Amino acid sequence: MLAARCLAGHWLMVAAVLSGLAVAIGAFGAHGLKPYLSEPMLAVYQTGVQYHFVHALALLLVSILMLVAPAPDAQRWLQRAAVCMLLGVVLFSGSLYSMAITELRMLGMITPVGGVSWLVGWTCLLMAGKRLTHL
Repeated sequence: MLAARCLAGHWLMVAAVLSGLAVAIGAFGAHGLKPYLSEPMLAVYQTGVQYHFVHALALLLVSILMLVAPAPDAQRWLQRAAVCMLLGVVLFSGSLYSMAITELRMLGMITPVGGVSWLVGWTCLLMAGKRLTHL
């Protein structure tokens, strides 16, 4: 149980960092980049920020669930969900930020990989819930 609490604490810190970065990146886009980005690229950037925020909060939820989920099987699914949420932010939002700033549209090919990572993460959360209902 101690190892699970330690892992939950680490994921909680990752969620806090991701959330803070979402605030900073969003503010940077709204105030620092707005004069330099075209309207379509600003919209791309803002989409990255929006999904970044949502999934940073999802990771926060997952880390809290790790503290209260008693089933080891559920813990494994929650760990997988956490990894997928983090990968999704890096790949999906990161590619959108990069594409907006550089205007290299080919970076958009990375974006769906991040989206799939999130879908897998949400599925892992579903599986954790299923394991918790069978206690």
